[in-house]
Amino acid sequence: MKVFYPPYAVKSVDKTAFSIFLAGTIDLGNSENWQEKVCKLLNNHNVTVYNPRRHDWDNSIVQSIKDQRFAEQVNWELDHLELSDLIVMYLAPNSKSPISLMELGMFAKKKMVVFCAENFYRRGNVEVVCQRYNIPLYDNEEIFLKKLVASLSFYEKEN
Repeated sequence: MKVFYPPYAVKSVDKTAFSIFLAGTIDLGNSENWQEKVCKLLNNHNVTVYNPRRHDWDNSIVQSIKDQRFAEQVNWELDHLELSDLIVMYLAPNSKSPISLMELGMFAKKKMVVFCAENFYRRGNVEVVCQRYNIPLYDNEEIFLKKLVASLSFYEKEN
């Protein structure tokens, strides 16, 4: 497994490895680090992971296109969402995750898998989008993670 974090861009794509973008709740670094949990599960797989959660997030970054650091982060995420073979989306129960919801809408026609807790405040919207675009949707985190690992094992056997 190779993991890439912003601001480090991938210069060339290794098409022998399946690539995954970890979309979902970050809440400016204040939410559970579910991305690390996924990375630990995928550690022994031939995958490239694009993880947008920065180790060095600076809370002084202004959420404006005028702040170059912010624009760089958002563009990194968009570039790697487009580049990935699979988008894994995790919508934490107590989060609003507005950017994640935007990304769900933007990339619904791409290969995706979604975890969304039963009590997520916009679960109905997530259910409709997932149903419409045949996106696997899970409300049990343990099953979600097992299915993710199983699907990667299947992909690796095919290649």
